[in-house]
Amino acid sequence: MRLNWPLRMSANASRTYNDAVSALNSLQSNYANIMAIRASGDRKNQMNIWEMQEWSRRIGYETKDFNKLNIIHITGTKGKGSTAAFTLSLLQQYDDRIHRIGLYTSPHLKSVRERIQINGKPICEEKFSRYFFDVWDKLDNTSSSLEKFPHMTPGSKPGYFKYLTLLSFHVFVQEGCDSCIYEVGVGGEYDSTNIIEAPTACGVSLLGIDHTFMLGDTIEEIAWNKGGIFKNNVPAFSIASQPAAGLKVLQERARERHVELQQVPVFNEVKNLKLGLAGDFQVTNASLAVALASQYLAKLGILPSPLTLEQNLSLPQKFKDGLTTAEWKGRCQTIQEGDIKWLIDGAHTKDSIVAASGWFKSLVQKTQNKKILLFNQQTRDADALITTLRTCLSPSVNFDRVIFTTNVTWRSGEYSADLVSMNTSKEQVDKLEVQNALRETWLQLQPDAQVDVVANIETACDIVKAYEEPIEVFVTGSLHLVGGLLVVFDGKK
Repeated sequence: MRLNWPLRMSANASRTYNDAVSALNSLQSNYANIMAIRASGDRKNQMNIWEMQEWSRRIGYETKDFNKLNIIHITGTKGKGSTAAFTLSLLQQYDDRIHRIGLYTSPHLKSVRERIQINGKPICEEKFSRYFFDVWDKLDNTSSSLEKFPHMTPGSKPGYFKYLTLLSFHVFVQEGCDSCIYEVGVGGEYDSTNIIEAPTACGVSLLGIDHTFMLGDTIEEIAWNKGGIFKNNVPAFSIASQPAAGLKVLQERARERHVELQQVPVFNEVKNLKLGLAGDFQVTNASLAVALASQYLAKLGILPSPLTLEQNLSLPQKFKDGLTTAEWKGRCQTIQEGDIKWLIDGAHTKDSIVAASGWFKSLVQKTQNKKILLFNQQTRDADALITTLRTCLSPSVNFDRVIFTTNVTWRSGEYSADLVSMNTSKEQVDKLEVQNALRETWLQLQPDAQVDVVANIETACDIVKAYEEPIEVFVTGSLHLVGGLLVVFDGKK
């Protein structure tokens, strides 16, 4: 999809949601630029934060203005989105005291509006468009010192994620949100969300190796980046089961900010609940959410004091209700469609593939139904991920068919507008290079396997739906794949 969006539009032009999405897509870094940055070894630095502060000034805010949002700030390699979902559900149980809760998260599945939610619902297209162009026009009509900010030339805009972060602050302030939950994009120290000055609580979910070209190659470097969200005298929490080397660095970073890092155990009562998010591993994320929500509610005077972080903690009934009713699509999600059971998880790191495979195995290993794997991962080490997946499932679960697809949505070669990605190699996608390499790897693992390589998600769905018997389909490897699949289910082009 070729995008040619003018840097300036007439303020009187009639600008729709599709216009906003098209303009937003024009802010994506293209594949060539990303590869150049990786090759240079240039990692995120303090200028990212200074620029975000300046962008905020240009749309009319000082960063201290965001303190009124009472933000809970969450980072981690795996589980930060699930932790945010549990935390949101917990706060929603107190809707008599908390009226408008904002959630900023990424990536989205079907619609970019999912990234900016109020009370658990994406903002509507009309509001997204209005607020989007509020920010766009204010940036067009203001300027920055090129001596201080050489990249902020007239007419320039923040990149895709930074723009959405900026937009989220604008939306939540204008909509009068009195509570917000922010999921970090990448890392923490230099992430665009880290202009938050005074959150109510900070949390770190499981650490692992990911985004190494930006965060570093070791768990210590990654922990240093994640611990960058800690703020002076703001309560900081981490799951207790962190890798030892990472936990040590998190503790050091907390001491730098004059706080003690509180380690959150898996609470016994959480283990005994049927959580709203499937997967045995979710007990860790749910426990972290309990700690964050309890600290937040005490800070606002809704609870008399934070809950004690002891394994045998007795949970208030509202906390139990929040944990059992939490929702987070695309993560250990089951969709029954006639005889087809779609078992969907957007796992895209080694740790998350291990967790998702364990969830899938627990559901299907005793059934006699045929099993299909639908997989794609376009930018990370896909070979390593499918090797891990195969190792986790073998020998008790084998696939009767394996389908490797791109993330292109439709048979026509088009992406759904909200799912356009410019940060992958178009040549690689068109030639199915990754998919063909995955086929060869799988055939080395299982020489007698039936393996298909297809150019789009719609075609992959057609293969699955041609079966006239009960089947179980494991869809994993990428949240982009999961989002595209859900769009195909909707059938809206």
